[in-house]
Amino acid sequence: MITKNINLGIMQTQVKHPENHVIATKNLGKSVETSEGKLHILSSIDLIIKSGESIAIIGESGSGKSTLISLLAGLDTPSSGTIAINGKAITAMDEDGRAAMRNELIGFVFQSFQLLPGLTAVENVMLPLELRGDKDAKAKAVALLGRVGLAQRLTHTPKQLSGGEQQRVALARAFVAQPAILFADEPTGNLDSKTGAKITDLLFELNLEHHTTLILVTHDASLAARCQRTLQLDAGRLL
Repeated sequence: MITKNINLGIMQTQVKHPENHVIATKNLGKSVETSEGKLHILSSIDLIIKSGESIAIIGESGSGKSTLISLLAGLDTPSSGTIAINGKAITAMDEDGRAAMRNELIGFVFQSFQLLPGLTAVENVMLPLELRGDKDAKAKAVALLGRVGLAQRLTHTPKQLSGGEQQRVALARAFVAQPAILFADEPTGNLDSKTGAKITDLLFELNLEHHTTLILVTHDASLAARCQRTLQLDAGRLL
């Protein structure tokens, strides 16, 4: 059953789905035009993710892993199929609607950290809260940076931080707004093994504390093994 409602001028599609399912896709596909014709990146992805699950998406380079989480997070739009988050079809939203949804529900940790170079550590972490108009943004950012061991690095800019420290800032930024869903794209890919292990421990520790649904892309078998479920992509299809 599908119903329509109007919320702040944005048309949204309500999709009934089983209780506890935070993400559902149906026949999801992504294709792009190239000089050699159409390239199918993802095809026929049917997926159900329950609230609070931790899921690893694995596969060879070029299998479509990063494209899939970009679609699920509303950072990209599919060529076919539907994506519903909390019963709302984000594929029926415009960019403003998807941005509002991301701000409300989603955190993202990137392999390349994606910190703003002109901002300090605490300013980077404050940013998601400031976008929500949270008057306690600084206090919350300071507290979480202390939680990840960076209490002495609050006023440092990204170039003054090591790779591991930058990734801890990125984790704090992702968790500070207590998102319902956290996406992580190769969160330890640019780190040495020792630092990567520390970041992995911190990721799962924060995830457990905040009861977040965790969806991560990784080539690291040990990281994938810590998740409750593993999904494997091969040439754009789920095995």
